[in-house]
Formats: sequence, C-alpha cells, structure tokens
Amino acid sequence: MDVLLVLFAAAALGGLVLLPWLRRRQAAQQAQQGLAVAADPMAGYGFVPAQELDVRLPGPDQELEDALDEIRRSHDWRPAANLLSATGEDWERRWQRVQTLAGAAAFELAERPGQGGIWLRTWRSEAPKDPGGAQTHAQFLVIQALRDPGSQDFRMILEEARTVCHEAALLAPGSPVPYITELAVARGLGDRRADYDALWSKVAQRAPHHMGAHLAALPYWSQKWHGFKEEAAAFTESAASAAPAKSLLPALPLFAVYDHLPEANMVRGLFQSAVVERAIEGAHFALREAPADHPMAPHVRHLLIWFLVHAERYAEAVEQLRLVDGHVGAVPWSYGSSPAAEYAAFRALAVAGWERGGGTSSNFRAHP
Repeated sequence: MDVLLVLFAAAALGGLVLLPWLRRRQAAQQAQQGLAVAADPMAGYGFVPAQELDVRLPGPDQELEDALDEIRRSHDWRPAANLLSATGEDWERRWQRVQTLAGAAAFELAERPGQGGIWLRTWRSEAPKDPGGAQTHAQFLVIQALRDPGSQDFRMILEEARTVCHEAALLAPGSPVPYITELAVARGLGDRRADYDALWSKVAQRAPHHMGAHLAALPYWSQKWHGFKEEAAAFTESAASAAPAKSLLPALPLFAVYDHLPEANMVRGLFQSAVVERAIEGAHFALREAPADHPMAPHVRHLLIWFLVHAERYAEAVEQLRLVDGHVGAVPWSYGSSPAAEYAAFRALAVAGWERGGGTSSNFRAHP
C-alpha cells in the first residue's frame, strides 16, 4: 500500500519528515535479516499475515474504520462528520481520528489527482461552521505541505493551514485540536521560540496531559528541528514527572531517546544502556497504569517493540506483539517505505529470539 496512506500516523507523533537515508537503509537490512530468521512467524501464533496488516491506524478503532470504508465507498463527508461529532471532547481520540481522516483524504488525492478526497472539499463548502471539517482540513494541509518540505509551495500551504487552524479554533474554542495541528505548522515555518512557547501554552491550557499533543510538540525541541537533545529530554522528563495517575506521559522519554539515537550504532550495548533501560521501564509503567483502551497506547507499544527487539528482550517484545498485532500505522514503521514489511521483520526477530529462549507457539497461545 502506498506510503502516503500512513502519513497521518507519522503526523500523530510530530514526525512528518523522512528519516535520513542511512536509517532507511539499516531498516531495510534489518527487514531482510528478520525475514531470513523466521520466514513465517505467523505460523501457529495467530499473527496477522504481513499483506493483511492495516497501515492506516496504530491500533483498532472499529468506528473509525467503518467511517473510512463508507467514505471510500460513497465519497460522502457525513460519516466523518458524524464520527467526530460522536467523539465529542475525548481529545486524545478526536486528535487521532482527525489525523486519520486527513490522511485518508491526502491518500485519495495522491491516488486520483484532482478528484480524490473531494468529500473533504464538499464538507467544508456545505458545512463551513462544522469544527470537525475545519480541523480535518487544517491537518490535511499540513500533510500536503510536509510531503515535500523542499517544494516552493511549502510555506504557502503551511500559512494556509495556519489560517484554517485559526478558523477551527474559533468554531470550537475549548478544543486543543486546532492548536495541536498548528504545532506542526509552527515547526515547519520555523517560528521563534517565544511564539512556539505561547502556542504550546494554548494547548496546555486546554489539555495539559494530552499524550498526542506532547508527541506533536516534541520535534520542535529535538535536534532534527529547532532544539537540542538536552532540550527534548528536559521536555519529556518534565512531562513524565508531572503526569497524573493513569497517564501515558511516563512513556514520553522513550520517544525523545528514539529521536536522538545515533545514525550508525557501533556500540553493542547501546540498547542496554541506563538511558534506554530507564525509558523502556517508563513506557512499561505507563502502559500498566493507563487504561487499556487509551487511544495512544498502541503508539507506545509499537515503539516499545522496536526498542525491546534491539535490546534482545524478546519475551517482552512478544508480549507487546500479542496486544498490538494487526495495525502498524505508527512510528517507527511509518517512517519507512514499507511499514508492514518492516513491522513484520521485527516481529520475526522477536519470535525467533523468543523461541531461542524456549518459547513456543503453544505456550504463546496458552498465555492469557
């Protein structure tokens, strides 16, 4: 499936930029190694075959999947509008659904230039006061701009996205969603630190412990964009330490560590280092404490699988696979050219390591 379909997954984590070529090459090499180690890791485990993995979403959301199917069939905007209306003020879920709907429109437009995604344009023209339509439109523009940051239209599209963000904010003053989308706009346009801090404060006023918002904000303070490794670490550690009970924010440092890993790792013990182990344990803690159906939990699980396989903690990786298998629209897979294949390769490595440690498909299935 075309990589454009998973742009929204990367957007959820504020990472709508391509990884450097070396990381992509390493991922491809790891994919080949994983497939060679376990050519059919699904056999006996009940895993979803690679060709059937859903690259649109990080985890199951049947209402969203039904809406996407109906939009694809009918080209009607109302299933999207009804879905977001029913989502209400569940801000984590609403943010993820807005991104997914915007990503679907972007994919359709790329698939059928001039015609694809017309339901979004119709939505905006027929229901201009619908905050869901404005929020989806703003995110769609961000995706379009960040597909090609080198384009001469890059800044123009982001400026338009900012205008639509402001329209969406007026239509739903209490919603953090337009401001979260604007974080990507501000990052792309290189806003000054003071302006970015002011924008972040608007998000925090409305949803101070929003996991998706923190992930969207993180790249600005990261070395790839406008900050430094130490700033990103400070941002995530501060959020994790101030997190309320049942929050996923203690997992946030894992994402900062991922963003600042060396491109070429020549140190075998890197993934057993204190920094990485501490971030992994923070993610484990967050997942134990947060509600099982937290909309952002699959994002944490996918990145945790990547770290656990690298750290050779295969039994823990397999346990996460049990909980998340079937959907792969998340970092780190969405950064690559073939998310399903890269996820399947890491799954194969995890299963091979699990079996070397004495695990079998029988005791995997017997596990509650």
